[in-house]
Amino acid sequence: MTQPLLELDRLSISYRTRRGAVPAVVDVSLSLNPGESLGLVGESGCGKSTIAFGIMRWLAGRGQIVGGRVLFEGRDMATMSPAELRHVRGKRIAMVFQEAMSALNPCLTIGAQLTEVLRFHEDVVGPEAERRAKTMLSEVRIPDPDRVYRAFPHEISGGQQQRVVIAMALLANPALLLLDEPTTGLDVTVEASVVKLIAEVSRRFGTSLLYISHNLALISRVCERIAVMYAGEIVEEGPTRRILTAPIHPYTRGLIACLPESGADKVARPLAPIPGQIPAPWERPAGCFFMPRCAYAVPGRCDVAHPPLIDDGTGAQVRCVRADEIGPERVAGVAGQPPAAAEGISVAVDNLSKDYKITPPGLRGLLPFAEPLRIRANDHLTFNAEAGRTLAIVGESGCGKSTFARILTGLERATGGKVEVAGADLGQLSVIDRSRDQLRALQMVFQNPDETLNPSYKVGRQIARVAKRLLSLGRKERAQRVQDLFAEIRLPPGIADRKPRHLSGGQKQRIAIARAFVGRPDIVVADEPVSALDVSVRAAVTQLLMEIQRAHGTTLILISHDLALVRYVADTVVVMYLGQVMEAGSTNQVFSGPHHPYTELLLKAQPKLDNDQGLDAPVEGETPSPLDPPKGCPFHTRCPRKVGTICEAARPPEQVTPAGHRMACHIPMADLARVQEKELT
Repeated sequence: MTQPLLELDRLSISYRTRRGAVPAVVDVSLSLNPGESLGLVGESGCGKSTIAFGIMRWLAGRGQIVGGRVLFEGRDMATMSPAELRHVRGKRIAMVFQEAMSALNPCLTIGAQLTEVLRFHEDVVGPEAERRAKTMLSEVRIPDPDRVYRAFPHEISGGQQQRVVIAMALLANPALLLLDEPTTGLDVTVEASVVKLIAEVSRRFGTSLLYISHNLALISRVCERIAVMYAGEIVEEGPTRRILTAPIHPYTRGLIACLPESGADKVARPLAPIPGQIPAPWERPAGCFFMPRCAYAVPGRCDVAHPPLIDDGTGAQVRCVRADEIGPERVAGVAGQPPAAAEGISVAVDNLSKDYKITPPGLRGLLPFAEPLRIRANDHLTFNAEAGRTLAIVGESGCGKSTFARILTGLERATGGKVEVAGADLGQLSVIDRSRDQLRALQMVFQNPDETLNPSYKVGRQIARVAKRLLSLGRKERAQRVQDLFAEIRLPPGIADRKPRHLSGGQKQRIAIARAFVGRPDIVVADEPVSALDVSVRAAVTQLLMEIQRAHGTTLILISHDLALVRYVADTVVVMYLGQVMEAGSTNQVFSGPHHPYTELLLKAQPKLDNDQGLDAPVEGETPSPLDPPKGCPFHTRCPRKVGTICEAARPPEQVTPAGHRMACHIPMADLARVQEKELT
């Protein structure tokens, strides 16, 4: 029998606080064989990252292992000397963190940071270290490794930064790779490339993987087994296909019900957010920790004794006293409603362009009168947003989505074209020049509420301030408006007296939504409003956003790279690439096909809850620099359906069907439909 590479034997980790010892991880037992991949999933605060830091023995400060053992290659890591731990970290166990830039030194070149690994762990320096570093950059599919080797971290893209971190982790050929949310915040195409790379590297080098994430669809692409964590303990563990297709524990079922079902929308299969929140470690209930949020809980059984983790007979384990009684039906959401009928055009975008001028870095300070370079962030955009409905704008980072949002909200001025709202062209009207009615009518929900909420003021005061400025309400009216909004976003009124640091991520995003809707706006721009949230919180915030939109008849412009979310929420979709519109139409038209080749590859890169799907080939190559965009079709340098030199020389014509489906491509839509349908059969 093969000895496990890693074995957690009833591991318990606590943190010392003013309340005493707070248990973060409780009695966790897991094993990982050589070359095996295990996914650790669950909401934020359930203890996933604490386990990773416990394995690495990075529990500095108040954290400590209070029970159990961490066995690596048969040795108890608690018995290792500091020198032995330094050898194991990086050499035998390596870790890839969520934020690549937090793991890279901005003052050192990529090459210096890579060769440092070889110098420290293998005493390899000079030309041999450089050769091995560049070879590893090639192994992780970085184009032009010589250039990247000489570059600083800020000079490469986010996807390249993450690949560099993976290369750094793999340089010493570790036996175990710990990955803590390594693709959060990346584009869907970059995410697909990184995930495929991790799987390939694991197979090639025989590396074991412990992949930490709250993205079940992503885990299904990489991992052979899944362990589901809740409130510091394992509640279900087993083969990936068994966990995702036949989940038993109510918490696992709840996580899956929070995800948009493939091909379904908000009417066909509404989301079912898990009610409540993970209890604080000092507030965990007696009996089952999940009971207060569980739809299957039975008083007198589930709250009597803490349930053990038992074998269910399928090669999996589950922690539930009702495991044999719960039927296979999936958790159902609240009945969906059809989209509101369009009430005309709310936002009309006509030939909108935005140029930025920059001085080449090598000429700054040397030639102050040098001819600046022009970057076209938006290139003759034309589309409409229908009143009372949801328009989604999708595409990779750098495609111009957020630039358009800044123009619409007055944070930037357009270079050319128009953005008409209520008969006024807002393209040239900055936010400081807009009237109070124009400000009230158009609000924005940003991706990160921490960057938009004032940490020094209570959240109720921040909402009241907006009500005073936009609606000129008196003190009593402002207080009532705040109270009404808190009821609408389903938060207790007492939260109004808290500061942002005292709130969870989901609560802060609800406050950001309330602040956007306080002036009863006609249009709300939501820029990646749920991308940084857990799946359960994301489902709740998504449902909330749609309910408020419907109640107020608001036009919602959603900016996102999450195509599953877009298909679920949106009524119409615009697909952008390098500042241009590649495809536009109703959600059904864009997702059902025929697809523009760029849209087609975005859809292939989107992870799905299907472990049998394999890893579809993601979009190859890097997005071209906006300083030197390709001639002809902007996508031809990465397009798998390129038909010849016409794609390189001529801008593609826009094709429009009688139903309003638009596409900019040299291939006729009928031909695309035949080819794509043939590949599916």
